[in-house]
Amino acid sequence: MGPHGGGNASRSGEAGTATECEGSAGRARLAVLALLGSILVPLVAAGLRSVLWALAGIAGLALAAVGVWWTLAHTGALRALGAALSVTAPVAVLTLYATFGMLGPALLSLGLWLLAVTAARTALVPGHTASEQAVVEAPHAPWVLMNPRSGGGKMDRFGLVEKARAAGCRVTLLDADRHQDVTELARQAVAEGADLLAVAGGDGTQALVAEVAARHDLPFVVIPAGTRNHFALDLGLDRDDPAAALEALTHGVELRIDLGYAADRVFVNNASFGTYASVVTDPAYRNAKARTTLRTLPGLLTGEDAPRLRTRADQRYVDGLQALLISNNPYGRAVDAAHPGRRKRLDSGLLGVVCVRVGNTAQAARMVRGPRSGGLIRLNAGVVVVEADTDTLPVGIDGEHVVLPSPVVCRSAPGALRVRVPRRRPGTPRPGGAAADWPRVARLALGRPFPGRGQHELSGSGLVHGGRDSWLGQAMVEWLSARIRHTREREAP
Repeated sequence: MGPHGGGNASRSGEAGTATECEGSAGRARLAVLALLGSILVPLVAAGLRSVLWALAGIAGLALAAVGVWWTLAHTGALRALGAALSVTAPVAVLTLYATFGMLGPALLSLGLWLLAVTAARTALVPGHTASEQAVVEAPHAPWVLMNPRSGGGKMDRFGLVEKARAAGCRVTLLDADRHQDVTELARQAVAEGADLLAVAGGDGTQALVAEVAARHDLPFVVIPAGTRNHFALDLGLDRDDPAAALEALTHGVELRIDLGYAADRVFVNNASFGTYASVVTDPAYRNAKARTTLRTLPGLLTGEDAPRLRTRADQRYVDGLQALLISNNPYGRAVDAAHPGRRKRLDSGLLGVVCVRVGNTAQAARMVRGPRSGGLIRLNAGVVVVEADTDTLPVGIDGEHVVLPSPVVCRSAPGALRVRVPRRRPGTPRPGGAAADWPRVARLALGRPFPGRGQHELSGSGLVHGGRDSWLGQAMVEWLSARIRHTREREAP
């Protein structure tokens, strides 16, 4: 390519960067305006009394949290009282709001707050897409393992066996009447010349075959024929049309994603310790999940044998935990309006860590404070060590129960797995930040470079020193940033 062609490419890249910067600045302005709106709406509707209405709402949430705790951690009359409280407390607050004409302003303020948080997170993180490589050659000997019991008969409903064979795959069916070693079946397929491995089944089966594919550096295809298919969801696959995943064989792209390990066991979604891992050890759990959970949770949360876990995530040490979830890449927050509880990346090289530390009613009530309560701790780490005062630990790995020697070392294997997926995937999530950093959002909204960063980050957007910032807008955003910094310094340990 000549010099002119290179110049055109450079100008095209600069134009793309400028467009991205303008989009980020626009989302930052939207976030700041929505945040200010969420504060002004109740002030306009009720003046300084809005503080009292806010306190009433917080009290209702705290009582609801207490009710949920009593429901899960106790039995008999206290459980019945907790179930009633968890419902009546928020209903009472909403009724009170409606009676005094505050329901509309409260809902509008909450909606603006959610919009502000969502816009702030997406403004700060540049769009990330896992590197994709087009599939240039179809596999010569693809092998597919199918579990007829998964997903309540999805395999038969969608004719997956016939469609896989029509696509040139050798299909192996799991026999429900005898125990079969899934890992050994995959190894045997590789020994017989398979150059692609695929699974139509649940996440636990996916993980076992994925490990074999990663070990032999073979491409892997996910066919979402299980019940929940969390792995397929985060890959963006259509869980309502499992057969569409077969397009990845010939008209797909290849991604490099991470795998998680708990000791020597691989997981594609997560490994859970503590209460949930203990619940799934009960044989009755598979056929009666809700009933078994309610029956066993009180002893696990408040009984003498309640698990107390300790963990070290890189350099952070946390103890006194009832439950611990370690995921292959961090999950988004449950209140993320765009994609609640999903992983927006599968190639960050980090494990997500969610720690639960709620041992009594007071700690349950403090959960309304969010991350500052200490009851729910979120971390990211490359290596996580989990231990307890026992020689072994029950672990739920992608929904399957195993027992591992304590301590359990969990780690990420970055880029270990080659996954082939269709080019067009309906559910690919939009990346976003883990938390809203409001001082940075405010500077981006004003078109100012971030402290310690070059001005080129906003160059080309026409926003740096453009003279378009109004005095009132600057004053409001600077005041907001100062208040946030003051609050963080006051609450810092």
